[in-house]
Amino acid sequence: MTVHALQPVATHADVGLPTVAGWEPPQLQTPEDIARLQPPFARPLGRDFDLAALAGRLCPVLLESGEVAVFAVKDYTLGDQIDEVERMVLARGYRLARVPRYQLPAPLLLMIARGQLAAPALAGRGKQRQEERASALAAMFLDIVGWGVAQGASDVHINVNRRRAACEIRYTIGGEYVGTERFAGLSNATLLEVLAVAWMDVKGGNGAVFDPALEQQGRIGLDIDGVPIVLRWASLAADAGPSVCLRILRLDATANADLLALGYLPTQVEILARAREREGGAIVLAGVVGSGKSTTIATLMRGIAPTRKAITLEDPVEYVIDNALQNTLGGALAESAWPAFDAKLKTIKRSAMNDLLIGEIRDMDTGRAFMDLAGSGVSLYTTTHAAGAVLIPERLASDSIGVSRDFLATPGILKLLVYQTLLPRLCSHCSLPVDSLWSRAADGGKRPDWQAWSKRMQQEFLLDLATLRVRNAAGCSACRRPQLPELNGISGRSVAAEMLEPERVEGFFERVRARDNVGLKRLAEAAGPTVWRSETARGASARDCALYKVSCGEVDPRSLLRRFDFPSPVPARGVGAGGGGHG
Repeated sequence: MTVHALQPVATHADVGLPTVAGWEPPQLQTPEDIARLQPPFARPLGRDFDLAALAGRLCPVLLESGEVAVFAVKDYTLGDQIDEVERMVLARGYRLARVPRYQLPAPLLLMIARGQLAAPALAGRGKQRQEERASALAAMFLDIVGWGVAQGASDVHINVNRRRAACEIRYTIGGEYVGTERFAGLSNATLLEVLAVAWMDVKGGNGAVFDPALEQQGRIGLDIDGVPIVLRWASLAADAGPSVCLRILRLDATANADLLALGYLPTQVEILARAREREGGAIVLAGVVGSGKSTTIATLMRGIAPTRKAITLEDPVEYVIDNALQNTLGGALAESAWPAFDAKLKTIKRSAMNDLLIGEIRDMDTGRAFMDLAGSGVSLYTTTHAAGAVLIPERLASDSIGVSRDFLATPGILKLLVYQTLLPRLCSHCSLPVDSLWSRAADGGKRPDWQAWSKRMQQEFLLDLATLRVRNAAGCSACRRPQLPELNGISGRSVAAEMLEPERVEGFFERVRARDNVGLKRLAEAAGPTVWRSETARGASARDCALYKVSCGEVDPRSLLRRFDFPSPVPARGVGAGGGGHG
């Protein structure tokens, strides 16, 4: 077998004597290979034996275990000569190593035989080589992360799959889970080395070393082209190999965009501002992972009056909020975060603050903190994962969080409930009219019948087909991304949100206390299918907000199918259904 860089050579402990025909000794091609021998190489023994003309072809060597192996050039690894050398070694009282023979190139063997590569020098070479390798692996990790930062990715996904020859590196960009050919061909073994080296820089992690068989989390601070970055590491021990998700947090990121720029409607911005200015109670913002909740909360808090003291508790800090005292909380995966929360809370409640952000309510510890603070008279801001604004109380009262329903049904606790999702915003330079889906060249009858679907949407929701636009999969100079064609025709994302002020909704608290989630859902669905046309009412439902954006040509109507319960298109039944330029 051939020894490659950073792959351990066969050890004396796990390889038996060559007793079968066709056995070939391990190859040592470089001084670094010799430096990695286990047990380590100690010194040559050629001068202790009368090798005569064989001196440049065979050389017995002493290992630090006291055992002896024989280094030989290719044509001398088998035969009477090396057998005789081994008999001479045994006659001197030495014990042969479990791997008694190694094949070396002639120049390297001569260096060993002449004593030009002593053990200390080899150890130095091995150490230097290891350091160089670690540096190269660290540079590869920076390249993987740096490419994601340059593309505006929110997450890096490093998936090791031992069932396949190559690994998989993907990114979350614009809410899409996309891959790139940039890192194609990287082996699983190399990627595991990259992750092991990267874990050395993890702070607050569970485990001294990266363990592919364990769930691990932590944080890494990096500098990418002068941009300070924190990576939030979460590794999953999947059956085929570890899957590591790295959330990219830019420390130079500030929530400079206003709420209108994020996609909130003017009436929604007014509601958010009114809730922020009113003291006491909680503003809770919900959504799925990656729906922009933290961005919205940070943007909202930047508008807090300078006469009010704002503090944040986050894990970790995701955006710089200049007018707030920000605190990062973090604990190991298997440890409770409550001691850290408790210590902070005791101090915060004596800090004369007016506004407090708890980054996310996700477990019993953060649930306890929510109950402690929401009823204390301060203005509380937080996020959680829920599928709608009316479902936020159910999420907070769930067994995994444990907030009391009676507490949630108390007037003054829940001030404003918000749910948001992010919709891909069409490129304004190249978006196409909706009828281009069926009016262009056909590609058979396997594509959905978008014409019939569009007419149904028009009839049910009173949409004007003349104003609807769809994505141009070819893109243009303003939006085209050669390495990420899935994102051609898209220019950022826009919020579609819904809001609910519990104290203004009759019967809301009674339904929360009784766990009447069906009744709560009916409250949200009371409006008709055309309410999106009303400027004052469309902000109450994320679906209506999305329909409004579709009607303005800002969002492709097809993107709503993934996020809302709309009629599904049926396959076209004949030529004319397709449109090859659309994704």
